[in-house]
Parts: sequence; C-alpha cells; structure tokens
Amino acid sequence: MQHFSQDELLQMNARYRAQLVNSLSGYKSANLIGTRNEQNQNNLAMFSSVVHLGSSPALVGFITRPDSVQRHTLENILQTKQFTINQVSESFWQEAHQTSARYGADQCEFEQTGLTPYDIDGIEVPFVKESRLKYALILRDIVPIQLNGTQLVIGEITDILCEAAALKKDGYIDIESLNTVAISGLDSYHKSQRLSRLSYAKPEYIPSKISLDGQ
Repeated sequence: MQHFSQDELLQMNARYRAQLVNSLSGYKSANLIGTRNEQNQNNLAMFSSVVHLGSSPALVGFITRPDSVQRHTLENILQTKQFTINQVSESFWQEAHQTSARYGADQCEFEQTGLTPYDIDGIEVPFVKESRLKYALILRDIVPIQLNGTQLVIGEITDILCEAAALKKDGYIDIESLNTVAISGLDSYHKSQRLSRLSYAKPEYIPSKISLDGQ
C-alpha cells in the first residue's frame, strides 16, 4: 500500500495533489447549480460538493472556491438570494462537465453546452430542463472557512421537481432509476448499482434488506 506523508503532500505537483486529495472522499454527487444575475444573465456550474445539512428546515450547502478566482455562481446568488440545484443524469453528463470550463461572465453556460434553461412561476432563477430531479433554494447563510478561503453556502429548499415514478411511499427517491451519475476525483463519472436498502439500524437487531418502498 502506498503511503504519503504530510511533507510529501506539501511537495507534490499541485495538479497531482488536487486529483489525489479529491479522490479521498469517495463518490460525490454531480449537480449543476443554476443562477441568474440582476441583468437577467443565466449562469450554470458543476459542483461536486453539495451536501445535506438537515431536513427541518430543509437545508443544503455547497462549497465555493476562494475569491482569488472568479465565482459567478456566488456573485449571482448574492444578488438574487436564489439558486437551483439540478442532479446530473447519464443523458447529459458530458455537457454538465463542460460547464466547469472558465467561461467569461458574459457567456452563458446553457448556450455554450446546449443545455436548456427552465423557468417556473415564483422562481427567479433557472432550472436545467434535462435534469430529472431538481430543486430551488433561497440563500440562508454563508460560512467562511478560514483555513483555505473557501465558503460554505447554505440554502433552504423552497420547491422540488422530481419525476413521480422515482418517489417511493416512504419519501425515498430512487435516484438510480433517474440514471443519476456520481463523480470521483476531479473528472471521473460513474453510474450506480444498488446493493439494497436496509432496515433502520438498532443495537439489538441485525439489519435486513427492505424493498424500495421501505417495506
């Protein structure tokens, strides 16, 4: 087994270190975050750092890069206080990856990649039409991470759009049926293969397999 010390990490080529460390957390979610600025310019960007923070209230967060680079997504969210999160499916994973290119502020990633903006009443920012599971959020907090200059952006979910067939009786969403993809490292995309759902873990019981509907 290869062993890397902290000194070796610090001395690595920056790109190699980024790829290595980004692989350590395992499979990550692939999501497109949709925003719009006050000039009605749409923006779309790939994020693999989206994380569940709580269900009551329904909070989701993601990490933005330091302000040493352009951050159109965060700038737009600060203007409108709204954003959408759109899960990436197998049918458009390559187009989704292309949104990570460093387009200028006046270039629209929807137009550059061929993805389709989708608006609904009451939401002032675009969804991705091709996404089969998506939701809108309002900005609730931004938490600076002093160690590296990144920020945790926290939103509260206001609207969810999900294909009905994927929604199970107990509230579970079968994202595998939506062909949702995952990311490892910086640029590797994966399909999933479910093992099973398991019963609620209790100290006195061995967990058992349950159906997709939670039975």
